[in-house]
Amino acid sequence: MGETVRTLAYGAWPSPIDAALAAAHDGRPDDVAFVGDEVWWTAPRPAEGGRRTLVRRRADGGEEALLPAPWNVRSRVIEYGGRPWAATVDGDGPLVVFVHFADQRLYRWRPGGEPVPLTPVSAVGGGLRWAEPQPLPARGEVWCVLEEFTGGGPTDVRRVLAAVPLDGSAAGDRGAVRELTGERHRFVTGPRLAPDGRRAAWLAWDHPRMPWDGTELLVAEVGDDGVFGPPRTVAGGPEESIAQADWDRDGRLLHVSDRTGWWNLYRDGRPLCPREEEFGGPLWKLGLRWFAPLDNGLVAVVHGRGAGALGVLDPETGEVVDAAGPWTEFAAGIAAYGERIAAVGASPRSAHEVVELDTRTGRARVIGAAHDDAVDPAYYPEPQIRTFTGPDGRDIHAHVYPPHHPDCAAPAGELPPYVIRAHGGPTSRSPLVLDLEIAYFTSRGIGVAEVDYGGSTGHGRAYRERLRGQWGVVDVEDCAAVALALADEGTADRARLAVRGGSAGGWTAAASLAGTDVYACGTVLYPVLDLTGWGAGETHDFESRYLDSLIGPYDEVPARYAERSPAEHADRITAPFLLLQGLDDVICPPAQCERFLARMAGRRVPHAYLAFEGEGHGFRRAETMVRALEAELSLYAQVFGLDTPGVPTLELTE
Repeated sequence: MGETVRTLAYGAWPSPIDAALAAAHDGRPDDVAFVGDEVWWTAPRPAEGGRRTLVRRRADGGEEALLPAPWNVRSRVIEYGGRPWAATVDGDGPLVVFVHFADQRLYRWRPGGEPVPLTPVSAVGGGLRWAEPQPLPARGEVWCVLEEFTGGGPTDVRRVLAAVPLDGSAAGDRGAVRELTGERHRFVTGPRLAPDGRRAAWLAWDHPRMPWDGTELLVAEVGDDGVFGPPRTVAGGPEESIAQADWDRDGRLLHVSDRTGWWNLYRDGRPLCPREEEFGGPLWKLGLRWFAPLDNGLVAVVHGRGAGALGVLDPETGEVVDAAGPWTEFAAGIAAYGERIAAVGASPRSAHEVVELDTRTGRARVIGAAHDDAVDPAYYPEPQIRTFTGPDGRDIHAHVYPPHHPDCAAPAGELPPYVIRAHGGPTSRSPLVLDLEIAYFTSRGIGVAEVDYGGSTGHGRAYRERLRGQWGVVDVEDCAAVALALADEGTADRARLAVRGGSAGGWTAAASLAGTDVYACGTVLYPVLDLTGWGAGETHDFESRYLDSLIGPYDEVPARYAERSPAEHADRITAPFLLLQGLDDVICPPAQCERFLARMAGRRVPHAYLAFEGEGHGFRRAETMVRALEAELSLYAQVFGLDTPGVPTLELTE
């Protein structure tokens, strides 16, 4: 770095963080587990078509990618997926069962050999899909969740717990799959077998509820023949969300419930650590894990308000001791073996990496996917955790990333442009971690603010439920309140504010352009734009009744669906915008964008529409992410009057 600070306008600061660098570091390690005493996980490969491979940490400390291309360890159950692999160790070494994304079949595999299919292919609808495999060699089976399409429509589907023979006899015979449960519930999570093998616990829920609204914790006796007895509900209900359940070493049932308004941990119905913070979260994927019982009777937990810390809970005292280290955010996917814990942690200065905590020594260390600074960390943004005041005096949580460059400053008196980012979900939140996509903008002199608008997770059930019936209102108001507060306090340039979001955040961005005059432009990625179409068969089964809570039941408030939809109010949009869409997206399909653009025709609003073949909901391919990021920057450069050398110009049409 030079010693002289250059004075350059915001947006013109030269940055070593280009779109290709940001794309190469997109994605994170996930699905961590112990295989014997080794830690394994799945890892993204953006440069290989966005596939995910399986990685192990060797005894010598190195990492080994285990499955070559084209193997892709990823499940499509409920479209967002579920835990796609598991392994056990016997006299012949690791026995792995995994889901291959391309055909969604379960495969049995031993390192050094070729994967062998265990399940058949179905030509009906979306086929047969599997998640949360649990190999049980003593029974000759793998237990898992089966999602089976019964017709061509997105909601023609059933889900049950099933047992698949490990000998491959079901690879061409659907009849060889043994179903463990009936169709009492629309959605189920994978069974957790008690240590004695005689009881199984799982979660279930039904339309119109989402899993964060209300779930049931079910327990059934398991016979010597592996047949389940009648299930009984032991916790949960329509207004109580159980996020995870498991057994401790003594066969006592642990579960996370939000019955008090916060997801807290319970054992046999008794709260272990009652606090106004979250020990669980939204079940967007089957098999997410916020706690893991240890052999010594302690319990590993991810907990907190907002960001989740990794801690160890003593169930007898209710005391939690957090792992020491630089990580400020841990993902919902922890594993335990003996007295060791494996988890995926990150911070504003480091991307997600695999961390191991030894509970005997209290020592935590990185053991995989170690963060490596691809550029000088002096170019990373320095986030501020802020709470703003919204309409009616309500709190709005946000992360603010001011422009930051070690060698550049703006001319005196100039205020920076800001991009207000709305996260997806909407029942989710923005993690406080190093994101090179954010650094791509802040290092060039463009500020970013991530808004955890009302409806976001991490702040209790009441905060989540602010969005009930108010999607397109509260989220839009909260983002606008943060944007205007930043302008009013002199942090941001009021004339150079943009809104940006993907999926549900794309809805919020589009609704903000249609319903406010706060923003000079917007970037909308794979969005919901037309509620009536989206809720009436255009989306997948998991979210097909989500709007009942976010908007209201259609048969009761049909006018509200049209009133809130940006597609119905294209005439109100006057700000330039960029629309980005994957052509294989079954969650927010391209038809949403196409109808919206047809209604914008002739309105003479500058815009661009980029649609990507081979991409679904959320971009995974490096070349797509590069194109999308450069297009977004070019939009801001043109609208805000920025000089951004080296960035291809996005062609805007009217």
